[in-house]
Amino acid sequence: MRLALKHQIIMAPAVVLCLMSLLLAFLQFTYWDLSVKRQQAKDLKTAYIAIAEADLAAQRLHGLVQFLEQLPVPDQQLIEQFSDLHMHLDQAVNRLEGSPFLPPSSLHLLQQASEDLNPRQGVDFERFNQAIALLRTQLSEQLEVLNERRQSVSDTHREDIDELVAQTTFVSILVLGLAILVGIILSMTFAGRILRRIHVLSSSAERITNGDFAPPPAPETVRDELDALAVSINRMTDQLIRVVAAEKLIEGAEEERRRIAMDIHDQTLADLSAVQRGIEQLEKRSACLDEAKAIETDLNRAIKNLRVVMDNLHPQTLDILGLSAALESHLVKVSEAPGAPEYHFLADDSIEAIPLSRLTEVTLYRIAVEAIHNVLRHAHANKIEVSLHCRNKGLVLVVEDNGRGFEYKQQLPGLSGGRGLHNIQERARTIGAQVGWSASRFSSGTRFELTLPLKQSA
Repeated sequence: MRLALKHQIIMAPAVVLCLMSLLLAFLQFTYWDLSVKRQQAKDLKTAYIAIAEADLAAQRLHGLVQFLEQLPVPDQQLIEQFSDLHMHLDQAVNRLEGSPFLPPSSLHLLQQASEDLNPRQGVDFERFNQAIALLRTQLSEQLEVLNERRQSVSDTHREDIDELVAQTTFVSILVLGLAILVGIILSMTFAGRILRRIHVLSSSAERITNGDFAPPPAPETVRDELDALAVSINRMTDQLIRVVAAEKLIEGAEEERRRIAMDIHDQTLADLSAVQRGIEQLEKRSACLDEAKAIETDLNRAIKNLRVVMDNLHPQTLDILGLSAALESHLVKVSEAPGAPEYHFLADDSIEAIPLSRLTEVTLYRIAVEAIHNVLRHAHANKIEVSLHCRNKGLVLVVEDNGRGFEYKQQLPGLSGGRGLHNIQERARTIGAQVGWSASRFSSGTRFELTLPLKQSA
């Protein structure tokens, strides 16, 4: 199963990110365990300090009780000092409540001893001595136990930190190395596949550009963007073959029309000219004068019609004088007809220096003639202007009139304007030109404009 192109591109970074996420999760778990141990050490330290404070308060209470026993009358100031020491003892014992490091039985004995030392219950030195003895015994035992445990936790904590640093360093280096290695392998694997497929497509495109119209193999199923590109190149090649075939067909038709026009000029007109000379000889005889003039009139009309046919097949002015002269000659001919519009022809002097192919020149001439014919037939204009000039590295042909115009925005998409518009667009497409219709710069009428990039026409 082939992955999509975007999935192949993100596969390597996705795997690397996944491994890095696992590494972060491992580090987080490791440091969480360390933080738990640190909290336990902190709680142990707090319990140890509380027991040490309670033991110190118990020692001072013991000394104070012995001093009070020797006095004949209790001193009020010493009693207040005794109360303060009892308060510190009671606070220290209360901090031990809930500690996991002190057995509940020991905590209960400490609380009971602290309660017995409360001077508010009365000054009883016997009770005080018993409570202090019990208190100091329990505190000494617990202090010794916590001190040993604290030392053990400190050593274990130091060992855990050293082991943790070594472990995390090793795992980090291993995972980073594995992530880099896996990322490189995946990148090279998928990049190699993609580059090979791109190389095949680029080779096919270069081969098509060089004139070999063998389409690249199209995949049966489109799985990713490169498959879609291969299908597009395959279809483009088929379309290009059709376009080139149509261009060759048009070029062959134009060449055949040119050959027929030359044959008519070289043979048929020569024969008719010989007949005309024979008729001129007959005119010298008075008996055949009227018949000869009638035949000569018909013959001249036939020659004129034949020249029109020749010009329609292939304008010889185009081969002899060039595109500008051929267009101007055509405008002169159509302006001789009754009711023909006034014409203006403008052409740059540099037009004739442009190296246009014969097919391009003939196609431009046919498009211009068709556009002029549309004006004469449909526009009902009394003014027509044809211009041929260079603009922005392109050849621009403009046919503009002041006639009644037409709804080009509605007719062009569906080509409902007739075969004329269709022929113009198809001819322009064969030479790579763009055509368009817009409003005329006159008060009414239509502007036809053709733009041919010179790089394509060379």
